[in-house]
Amino acid sequence: MPGASAPRPADTPLDGLWKGPLKLPGGELEVIFRLVKLSSGEYFATLDVPKQRVSNLSVTVTTLADTITFASVEANCRFTGRLVPDAGQLQGTWQQPGFRVPLTLTHTALPTLATATKTRLTPPYREENVTIPNAAASLQLAGTLTVPAGPGPFPAVALLSDVGAQDRNGTVNEFGPQGWLADYLTRRGIAVLRFDDRGTGQSTGAAEATLVDQVTDAQAALAFLRTRPELIPTQLGLIGHGQGGNVALLAAVRPEPPAFVVGLAPYGLTGREAAMQQEEATLRSLQTSSSQLAIALKRQQMTFDAIRQTINRSQARAIVAKILKQDNPMLSDAAADARASELTTAPYRYFLSFDPAESLAQVACPVLLLYGSADPILNPDSNMVALVNGLSISRLVTTKKLPGVNHVFQPERDQWPIVAGQAQPNFSPAAEEAIRAWITALPAK
Repeated sequence: MPGASAPRPADTPLDGLWKGPLKLPGGELEVIFRLVKLSSGEYFATLDVPKQRVSNLSVTVTTLADTITFASVEANCRFTGRLVPDAGQLQGTWQQPGFRVPLTLTHTALPTLATATKTRLTPPYREENVTIPNAAASLQLAGTLTVPAGPGPFPAVALLSDVGAQDRNGTVNEFGPQGWLADYLTRRGIAVLRFDDRGTGQSTGAAEATLVDQVTDAQAALAFLRTRPELIPTQLGLIGHGQGGNVALLAAVRPEPPAFVVGLAPYGLTGREAAMQQEEATLRSLQTSSSQLAIALKRQQMTFDAIRQTINRSQARAIVAKILKQDNPMLSDAAADARASELTTAPYRYFLSFDPAESLAQVACPVLLLYGSADPILNPDSNMVALVNGLSISRLVTTKKLPGVNHVFQPERDQWPIVAGQAQPNFSPAAEEAIRAWITALPAK
């Protein structure tokens, strides 16, 4: 209508995927911002760069009239664009230290599953919703136990999720690797217990938990499995993904340890070293220049030093927020403070100081370590070597690096199943079979 003003962002929901081709010397990369509006009116947002296998980077969203800014502290980048509602576009500029280029993002709705795809056939095994008491922490963990068909008894595993509070399927970006793995193993004779992390889903307790806290949850899961008559009490193990793999190894040196441990991309380096490697890999994937990379990594090291050396959390948060603002002046005070709060939580402080090698020499059970060659989160070689060197009983350690597999154990896209004409992510078949074969080949006690 003539004279009508352009819709403001408040009038035009930003929920959905904002995608665009980022032009780089020698080619281009697709960048994807995922936005979900929260009840507070703010947006939860992440950044993916699929070609570089960068995913789920935290993003802050700032709106001013028809101008939208997406800023990622982790990637040290920022996009500022003007909303063109009629075209469903954001037209603006991508900026990193030493690099600035025009970028247009086009909006698409968040993917939704058709009703037919939500229909779930009855699986060929027993499935039971259970409650797992953790007396040490005075909480209850809600989970699902799947038991193979037949009289049994069966070997069994409990699944432990990666960093952050996750549901029993370990869902990240609508993909639940623990659900896939549980189904595969149960169909092939191995019972599986998976549960919502504390403070998540139907589990009680606070979501912020250190690795030490999570070890008590792993012990509670093992104790629960020992009460089940259809399971073999001497063949109960732990399978941990990422940081969950470290939790499993820590549980292996506690009283009543698991009979075996499977680590899916666990950390072998200290938390600080692993975080620095991840930051460097992310920046390199985004074509950051060598000089700017050195500056960014120095800033990251300053941030970690402030977190580890400042005991008072309020003081640490203020120092970290100041560093973030110096690094990215366009970052709002609220966004800098929110990110600083995330970086100074008790679990993250513990993670930065955590050394996975400290107690490895005491692990006496068989251990399988699996890594993916396409892992953008951690370096598979350096982390695997560090763990193997720390595990003193080398004859009980099996390692394998899977080509093309990423951190959440998805295979390359050409191995994804086609559902309703669309490729859907799945758990690496090679990883699934490697886990099953190794567990079933373990000698009975």
